[in-house]
Amino acid sequence: MISMLHVSHLFIYPIKSLGGITLTTAKVLHKGLQYDRRWMLLDDRNKFMTQRNLPVLALFQLRIEEQSSELMIAYNGDSLLIPLIATGPQLEATIWDDAVKVQEVNPEVSKWFSQHLGQSVKLVWFPEENERPVDPDFAQTPQDQTSLSDGYPILLVGQASLDDLNSKLENAVSIDRFRPNIVFEGGHPFEEDTYSHFSINGVKMVGVKPCARCVMTTIDQTTGTKGKEPLATLNTYRNVGNKVLFGQNVIPTGQGTIQVGDEISLG
Repeated sequence: MISMLHVSHLFIYPIKSLGGITLTTAKVLHKGLQYDRRWMLLDDRNKFMTQRNLPVLALFQLRIEEQSSELMIAYNGDSLLIPLIATGPQLEATIWDDAVKVQEVNPEVSKWFSQHLGQSVKLVWFPEENERPVDPDFAQTPQDQTSLSDGYPILLVGQASLDDLNSKLENAVSIDRFRPNIVFEGGHPFEEDTYSHFSINGVKMVGVKPCARCVMTTIDQTTGTKGKEPLATLNTYRNVGNKVLFGQNVIPTGQGTIQVGDEISLG
């Protein structure tokens, strides 16, 4: 029997702004789903890089190789493997308004990315023990942390919300435009905006604020091309305080394992 609200998809994005990975089971850690946004690319000023100004990043595809403890990265017929734990030198990087301590994975790996992107970049890793507090205005405790996400550990989106949006679009978009971690079926469009306390397979989570969306939603994740939709249409009916909202930012207050098919229990 399928529950009224149940997890339909799980995603992680190990390297910020690169392709995502579909999972059937995920570990929920203090900073979000395991391996989610624990790496990122830096420019020559040690500032994070994003699809917002480099849409081609969407075309780098990733896969976790659990048996060998490696991350496989593929682009344009070329590929490489990197360790899930980096041992390179520590440096300070900038992500939005935050300064974070990271480690370069390997100069040769950085060179591989630089050659493919046509500019000098570094691939860096964010160790689990390194700190990056969430916005204190929305934190549940002073210890709440996130990884290299834009601001919060987990993003929750209802399939009904996407279906509602697609009913208004000339050309439907897929859920990958919104880069969620957890997608669920059941309920009404955008009701995730109201979710505060809920749990999945006993893992407690708190919805802290609806997610404000940007031009990244207008990038086709399979071609790397940019358009006007779905942001233009969302702006006509999901604009609150000059912010276009889609999905709910979530902080886990517990740890454990969740999987596709799990019931979401509210309250």
